[in-house]
Amino acid sequence: MAFLRSGIGGDWLPHVRVDGIHLRPPHMGDYAAWAELRALSRDHLTPWEPQWTRDELSRDAFRRRVRHYQRELREDLGYAFFLFRDLDDRLLGGITLSNVRRGVTQAAAVGYWIGKPFAGRGLMTKAVSGVVRFAFEELKLHRLEAACMPSNAASIRVLEKNGFQREGLARRYLKINGVWQDHLLYATLADDPREG
Repeated sequence: MAFLRSGIGGDWLPHVRVDGIHLRPPHMGDYAAWAELRALSRDHLTPWEPQWTRDELSRDAFRRRVRHYQRELREDLGYAFFLFRDLDDRLLGGITLSNVRRGVTQAAAVGYWIGKPFAGRGLMTKAVSGVVRFAFEELKLHRLEAACMPSNAASIRVLEKNGFQREGLARRYLKINGVWQDHLLYATLADDPREG
């Protein structure tokens, strides 16, 4: 596990490396790979995500997304990562630490997606492990939260393998694919025991 600092002119860009994969912030050069993977994975992803917009995969929509991620990074409000395989630098998916709260809370929410060709291989479990360590060791957060639909067994496994504990059920919590859905609420704390 390694956390790397890089940047030009004092801009800090977080990088996480863990067991054959690496994570870094998205940039405009990632558009083609991102659009291709998301299009290929649409049926796999849409049951678990907010409803896709008409221009979801357009270059302009991606540009807006990247600018949003950059602003959140500058303001310590969120940290977005794309996940790549070390072997060939292939884009595999993405993870966000969003809604970063400082002060007495020191918490953030974790969200993630993985492309259909790479699902079920343990890659997201490894990536979440790296981001959890980054959040606690580098960002000095105290608590990470996540929510997933009760029917999303794969996401539940990712969270539980990374030490997240179920804290409850939020009724009609998020609007997923156009429908308000119940979500299981999970959290892990910086001082919770972790495997490895």
